[in-house]
Amino acid sequence: MDDKVDRADKTRRDSGGETVTGTLLLSGMTCANCARTIEQTLRTTPGVVSAAVNFATEQARVVYEPDALTVNQLVDSVKSAGYSAEPLPVEGDREPERDRAAEAVEAARKKMIVSWSIMLPMMAVMIAHMFFGVHVPFYHWVMVLFAIGVLTFSGKETFVSGLTSIKRRAANMDALIALGTAAAFTTGPLAALGFAIDNYSGVSAMILAFHLAGRYIETLARGRASKAIRELMELGAKTARVLKDNEEIEVPIWQVKPDDILIVRPGERIPADGVVVDGNSAVDESMVTGESIPATRQTGDEVIGATVNQEGVLKIRTTRVGKDTFLAQIVELVREAQSTKVPVQAFADRVTGYFVPTVIVLSVSTFLSWLLFHAQLQVVTAWAGTWLPWVDPGLGRVTLAVFAAVAVMVIACPCALGLATPTALMVSSGVGAKNGILIRSGEAIELMKDVRTIVFDKTGTLTLGKPMVTDVMPLGGADAATLLMYAGSLENNSEHPLARAVVSKAREDGAPMKESTEFRAVSGRGITGRIDGKRVAIGTRDLMDAEQIDHSVAHDIVTNLEGNAKSTMLLAVEGKILGVLGLADTLKPGSRDAVKTLRAMGFKIMMISGDNERTARAIADLAGIDDVLAGVMPERKAEEIKRLQSRTGLVAMVGDGINDAPALAQANVGIALGTGTDVAIESSDITLVRGELQAVVSAVKLSRATFRKIKQNLFWAFFYNLIAVPTAMLGLLHPVMAPIAMALSSITVVSNSVLLQRADIAGEKA
Repeated sequence: MDDKVDRADKTRRDSGGETVTGTLLLSGMTCANCARTIEQTLRTTPGVVSAAVNFATEQARVVYEPDALTVNQLVDSVKSAGYSAEPLPVEGDREPERDRAAEAVEAARKKMIVSWSIMLPMMAVMIAHMFFGVHVPFYHWVMVLFAIGVLTFSGKETFVSGLTSIKRRAANMDALIALGTAAAFTTGPLAALGFAIDNYSGVSAMILAFHLAGRYIETLARGRASKAIRELMELGAKTARVLKDNEEIEVPIWQVKPDDILIVRPGERIPADGVVVDGNSAVDESMVTGESIPATRQTGDEVIGATVNQEGVLKIRTTRVGKDTFLAQIVELVREAQSTKVPVQAFADRVTGYFVPTVIVLSVSTFLSWLLFHAQLQVVTAWAGTWLPWVDPGLGRVTLAVFAAVAVMVIACPCALGLATPTALMVSSGVGAKNGILIRSGEAIELMKDVRTIVFDKTGTLTLGKPMVTDVMPLGGADAATLLMYAGSLENNSEHPLARAVVSKAREDGAPMKESTEFRAVSGRGITGRIDGKRVAIGTRDLMDAEQIDHSVAHDIVTNLEGNAKSTMLLAVEGKILGVLGLADTLKPGSRDAVKTLRAMGFKIMMISGDNERTARAIADLAGIDDVLAGVMPERKAEEIKRLQSRTGLVAMVGDGINDAPALAQANVGIALGTGTDVAIESSDITLVRGELQAVVSAVKLSRATFRKIKQNLFWAFFYNLIAVPTAMLGLLHPVMAPIAMALSSITVVSNSVLLQRADIAGEKA
């Protein structure tokens, strides 16, 4: 709980200007140990409040004091740890940067091609010499030269990275590969010089070639997992048609400024957030809301950048551009989610910190054990040699020692541990963003599995948040059309929310609107006026009493409506009651079904409201909620959430993200409902763009599916290393097979995370 409050306080400090959040693009990382080294370096930099490094996305998110240091100093701090960094460009405010993911894939591909172009001829020579008895002059030196070619041209960066990490006492994955291949390579010159040892220099080249091939495939797989942000950015328009001096000028999107007038034709993406100043069209907003049905947008309506104009030509005045657009905010939110860590990752991080040094110790121990206890260990290889073709118990003592030690060094894989959590969060945040579910906190993913109580705010969350006419009850021989004609015509002069609801109902039912005269508003009671020369009054019973109008005929209707927590308006024409209108803040469509589904999923559902007990209970009954906290003012909602936490454990709060901000921050998981550009993200862990409760069900299901993937990934990462390392220590794993298995472990974890894209998070299914 304290961590949640601290995070909320930090957010407020960010907005207050005391600290700022920056993102660095990193390069040179090869495993989770690299990420841990950079993270620790940044955290110990004076002026840094917090830092989180994501190995999977190769980014660092740093909260720092701008008065104490600059972004360039943060970059220098990363460089001092032996890695490269550059500031993340502000999306939408400048020309697009290069595709770093594509560059990484291309670089890995080139290294792989070079290594294999040398290694394949080398293998041909080895096979000819070893299996077909072809005499190769100076065979040992030929193998050494081939190996030097692979290790030098393709493995230079691996060796530099590995040796640098050892020098800085923060050994990484490259250190294991460098030490393993170096040990195998050393056998070549020794064999050539006449020492009684098999030549493994060719094997060293094969190890590195397979390692680089695995690194290439892993880079491709990580690219699939990290494509969420790239796909989001691709949704935005690349150019905009700006109207200047009655002339349309096409400009790059980063040149669009606030208050520019944009012309958007059918089929085009809206370049930036704005307001329609002319035109009428249907706009596909599915990328924002997840809703497939196009929304009607006309003069005065807000539109969101990256949504698609489907029908008419729209003229739009921009209100938000660059980093301030809704799309840019979503991208930033996805980045924030991808940079967070779930509590379960803490253990994996601790293991990773000791992983490489432990493997080096185990490899050295394996080498010494095979030298000292050769006879005892050879029993195992003799048994395995009968069914594993690569195990040869007849090899010499030193050769078997090198064989096993190198295999231990190159099969151990901290990468899988480092990728287990962030890749799942990356895919999850991308899936969520496409469905209008914006996950801000990775911690919420884990906490959600332990939440048993979900508290809903009433107004604007369970309900639409605005009054609607629910009952039209004509009296005295009048009909509903006549009642709505008088009510709508008179209320058309008022801006009161109840008046707007009456006018909306009259227009919806096609009632004719007439001019009124002698309009007068009676504060807190209603209004009076004349329509077609007849005196009309609409309002409360107090207004009728003041007008000396007998309203006893409507007593039973009014009592019944008010008993169901509805507001009532009596309408009188020429001193005679013509009917009663009932108004209420109605449930959102699907609210009852969502509550039912959440209860079926095992949650206890409660409602909190500032309304009186009767009104709150009426809405709760309609929604299917039994437990109600009524009469709770906004400033006391956080206290009620805290009290619930002490009684029931972890609590999730669902609110509109504005008045409920303190309660959302207090809850273990805060879920804010929002619509369009009004999305409230500061106080919540999860923000739902759609203003409907079925999205809550989707969010819960996405959270559960994500945490399942995280647990699966961590299991396979630990399981792989627990099985592979002992197997290699016993001499049962060929060194060439080790990098293949190592790469497959990382690819398995990433691919398992990518399967989240198939998760069924539809809100209507339990």
